Amino acid sequence: MKTFNVLVLCTGNSARSILGEALFNHLGKGRIRAFSAGSLPSGKVNPVALETLAAHGVPWPNGGHPRSKSWDEFSGPGAPNMDFIFTVCANAAGEVCPVWPGHPATAHWGIDDPAHVEPLAARRAAFEVAYAELEKRIAAF
Repeated sequence: MKTFNVLVLCTGNSARSILGEALFNHLGKGRIRAFSAGSLPSGKVNPVALETLAAHGVPWPNGGHPRSKSWDEFSGPGAPNMDFIFTVCANAAGEVCPVWPGHPATAHWGIDDPAHVEPLAARRAAFEVAYAELEKRIAAF
C-alpha cells in the first residue's frame, strides 16, 4: 500500500500547521506521512498547540519533538516528494510558493489563527476550534 506524503503550510509553523501535521500522522494510521513548515517560521512551536494535541491524545509522530521549520526544507534536493500540500492560513495561500518536485495536488483550508488570541483562556478555546476544524477535514480526507 502506498504511503502518501502531505505537507501542511502556514506562515509561522507554530500552531495550525503543527496541529495539521500531528493530526494527519495520527489519523492517517501509517497511510500518510505528514510534515509541516512555514514561509516565515517563528522558530518555536506554540505551547498551546502541544497542550491541545495532548488533551486529545494525539502523540507527536515517531516520538519526535515538534519544531518550527522553513518550507525550504521541503523544496530542495533530498526532500521527500509531496503528494498533497495544504495551506491552512491565508498568508501562506497567497504567497509565491516554491516549485514543489512532482507537482503535488494543493488545497487551501482557511483556519482562523488561534495563536494570538487573548486572554489565555480564549486562546485555548480558539485552539480547540482550530483543532476541531482540522480534525473534521483530515478525517474526511
